[in-house]
Amino acid sequence: MNQDTRNMILAVLLSAVVLLGWQVVSTRYFPAPAAQNTAATAQSPAAPPAAPGAGPAATPGNPVAMPGITANPPLADRSAVLAATPRVAIVTPRLTGSINLKGARFDDLLLPTYRTTIDPASAPIRLLSPSGTADAYFGQFGWTGADAPPADALWTASGNRLTPEAPVTLSWTNANGVTFEQVIAVDKDFLFTVTQRVRNAGPAPVAVQAFGLVSRLGEGSEKNAYNLHVGPLGVIDGTLRDTDVNYDKLLSDGPKRYVTTGGWLGITEKYWLAALIPDQKMRVDARFAAAGNQFQTDYLGGPVTVAPGAETASTSRFFAGAKEVNLLDSYMKSLNIPHFDLAVSWGWFIIIAQPIFRLLDWLFKLTHNFGFAIIGLTLIVRAALFPIANKQYESMAKMRIVAPKMKALQERYKDDKVKQQQEVMALYKTEKVNPLAGCLPLVLQIPIFYALYKTLLVSIEMRHQPFILWLHDLSAPDKLTPLNLFGAIPWQPPAMIAIGVLPILLGITMWLQQRMNPTPMDPVQKQVFAIMPWMFMFIMAPFAAGLQLYWTTNNLVSIAQQWYMLRKYPMPATPPAAETIDVVATPGKTRPAPRK
Repeated sequence: MNQDTRNMILAVLLSAVVLLGWQVVSTRYFPAPAAQNTAATAQSPAAPPAAPGAGPAATPGNPVAMPGITANPPLADRSAVLAATPRVAIVTPRLTGSINLKGARFDDLLLPTYRTTIDPASAPIRLLSPSGTADAYFGQFGWTGADAPPADALWTASGNRLTPEAPVTLSWTNANGVTFEQVIAVDKDFLFTVTQRVRNAGPAPVAVQAFGLVSRLGEGSEKNAYNLHVGPLGVIDGTLRDTDVNYDKLLSDGPKRYVTTGGWLGITEKYWLAALIPDQKMRVDARFAAAGNQFQTDYLGGPVTVAPGAETASTSRFFAGAKEVNLLDSYMKSLNIPHFDLAVSWGWFIIIAQPIFRLLDWLFKLTHNFGFAIIGLTLIVRAALFPIANKQYESMAKMRIVAPKMKALQERYKDDKVKQQQEVMALYKTEKVNPLAGCLPLVLQIPIFYALYKTLLVSIEMRHQPFILWLHDLSAPDKLTPLNLFGAIPWQPPAMIAIGVLPILLGITMWLQQRMNPTPMDPVQKQVFAIMPWMFMFIMAPFAAGLQLYWTTNNLVSIAQQWYMLRKYPMPATPPAAETIDVVATPGKTRPAPRK
């Protein structure tokens, strides 16, 4: 076996080890690329407010602090907590819940258009939950200062329902005649607009600072990983802050503070986001903090002095809902929110993943089925790569013709590897064959394949999307496996061996492809390629069905192209295996010459 062959086989084996090893590690420690049941996500808990009755807590480094983080808040049943406080109902096409008048908190929010499972009768996603519950998670706006409302102030509402057509004003007046108002409006999607006003009817000036916070208890079921950011994040001065403010770093390194004008900050999950968007012209001190199992992200505006008889106002926004790509883009453009699209965890592959998503989204609107959209994407990619792939299959067809000549050369010079290599290269040149021609299409498809993987992993548009027949969720693995007789046995095999129908088809189509390729001369290489289709069948089994569909469709298109090329370049009528290969010596080089 020559050195190039050994290197190739080693690369294949190492790749297989990495892929298999990564799958074991990711299954054990990281979130699966396509989890079907998102009930845990729906319960995304919770946050750290000030203890009931407490005023603003001091935090080191802040001259005036926001409501602080309590260590171990007492927990109670959610329904009891919701019933114990006066509330304003939230009723929109895509949001239901209520605002807690005690503290003016957004702490009860459900997303009725999203369900915890693929069953349309399953419970809606719950995003926010009140303080004092096991899954506490809420947003709050207010002021700090001597005359400001306390964190648990009881506000008066101008109405009992908040709808896109009817904003609600919350008001609170202190003993000195200073009135604080929060005018809350909501759109038909997931964005609240909060206008904070201070009217000073008292005899003395009032100094206040506006704040906003998102607070949460626990990290939730989803875990931060190299390919998916979960937890605190924001855009500060045009820079995405995610890895430096994750849960672990906040617990180990302490609070992170930034000064910024413009931007946003919040807490994210794979599909859901609760984010503060301060007035984009206001300079704020932004903070990410943690204590025990409590996490909070907040901002504090600059000091404002309101003279007697005067008033001041600022407008901030609160996003609480699904991270729909087009919706985030529209908010980013219409409200000039910097890099709001980065709330979706595209990662460093965003330059390719976003265009792939756009194309998929366009195809989905055309076909009304994400499975057909993925098939369409595959065909478009193959059409774009057709000239290159044509060269690949042309070279592979020619390789089949020259393979017997190569075998004769290898036999003749089996004891002289250097000369054998020279003769093989001369044969390639004479026959105009490029053995590396098959690599370029594969290399070009790797980023596209990974971009599709990211799209299936992070875009909510792919969540719970069906295809046809048994494929009810393309973002989840294919569950139909012969190991439980296709569901006849009430047992779900472990992910590593739960080989569904699509992975089996993927393995079969890979095997058919290899049958059409030139047979490797080296026996070890031949064995490696023989097991690769079945090895990849196992590797791909735990991945999203949409990814398996893409690969299987790609294999079928490749088989069609190879079949066409084999007909275009048929084997000679007289098999070259019957030829004897002579080597004609020329000055400085040798060259193979066929002799009948």
